[in-house]
Amino acid sequence: MGRPTLVLHVGAAPGHGGVRVGFVVSKAVGDAVTRNRVKRRLRHLVAEHLVPSAAGLDVVVRALPRAAQQPAELAPDLIGAWSKALRRLALEGVPPGHRDGTDPLRGLRR
Repeated sequence: MGRPTLVLHVGAAPGHGGVRVGFVVSKAVGDAVTRNRVKRRLRHLVAEHLVPSAAGLDVVVRALPRAAQQPAELAPDLIGAWSKALRRLALEGVPPGHRDGTDPLRGLRR
């Protein structure tokens, strides 16, 4: 799930009971001090919002350069990407035509 300050990758980890989170903050984000500051902010936000809400997931958070320039946007971007990722995971087992909650053959059956 892409946002202006980060990209969130989420996958199911069936054999794992908790949430595993990894962070990717490249040199494009800034110098070492800036990268560590972004990682600390992300770690705090993830612990507060992501970990209590799910289990059996692998999550990778990749910070983009804007994360260092606009730190106030990190929290809303993370929450938005997380809620979208959870919706997508909930729909994984549903056939493509049924993802919006409707039956694609509804008008054709008698």
